[in-house]
Amino acid sequence: MAEEVVETSFMDPFKDILVNYLMPEKCYDEFFLQFNLLHVDCLKIVISKGLGIGIILGSVLGMKTPTFIFTTHRNPNNFLLTLMFCACLFIVKLPQILKLIGAKSAEGLSFNSVLLELFAITGTMAYSIANSFPFSSWGEALFLMLQTVTIGFLIQYYGGNTIKGLGFLAVYCGLLAVVLSPVTPVSVVTTMQASNMPAIIFGRLIQAGTNYRNGHTGQLSAISVFLLFAGSLARIFTTVQETGDSLMAVTYIISSFCNGVIAAQVLYYWNSSPVLRKKTE
Repeated sequence: MAEEVVETSFMDPFKDILVNYLMPEKCYDEFFLQFNLLHVDCLKIVISKGLGIGIILGSVLGMKTPTFIFTTHRNPNNFLLTLMFCACLFIVKLPQILKLIGAKSAEGLSFNSVLLELFAITGTMAYSIANSFPFSSWGEALFLMLQTVTIGFLIQYYGGNTIKGLGFLAVYCGLLAVVLSPVTPVSVVTTMQASNMPAIIFGRLIQAGTNYRNGHTGQLSAISVFLLFAGSLARIFTTVQETGDSLMAVTYIISSFCNGVIAAQVLYYWNSSPVLRKKTE
């Protein structure tokens, strides 16, 4: 009886990692056993996963479900990955946070705009968790939420309203716990996600209006603005590919447009600053 020939590949040592985090096994076979590197469906999957990993800054390598965050004790590898994403927590909006701290001022940043952005981010995160979407398709929302909360507090702190800032943190944490708990109906979470579109639009319009009235972008970080713009553009593709959810896709399309408006203002007011504006006046 002839023995069955088992196909092997030079990538076999990395097969477990690739299959678990980047591609299904059928795509591994297509790429590394059949050497069909132009397989369209598999390329879409790999590009989508790659963009998702890039957007969440390599902190999580394509985890399958968001529930891993609360079950790391079952898998040591998940625990290590959790430490990795915690270490990368403040990368996306780190330039903005550092700029506020360095200037000891939040001039030019609208707190109302931050509140609306935080509502939109929280809605996306809660909606994704409720629908068990892959973490790689929404993971940056977790990081953006934490960073946006920090920025909101700094706006109050540097505005001389420390007590108000602490109250903001306490109220938000309480509301977040309720939204993510089983007591909140899925219909409520879905309504929040649907409300993201007007929240994003009004939030960005408020910030754009503030920039226009001031004649400069104040302490807005150009790096953070452009990273958010690029990330929201990439998210359109990953959302369609990984979730197929039209509501989330439309949300990211609108988010990209609004972030593009702010990015355009950053470029337009590039040579303007609060100091130069005051001297001109």
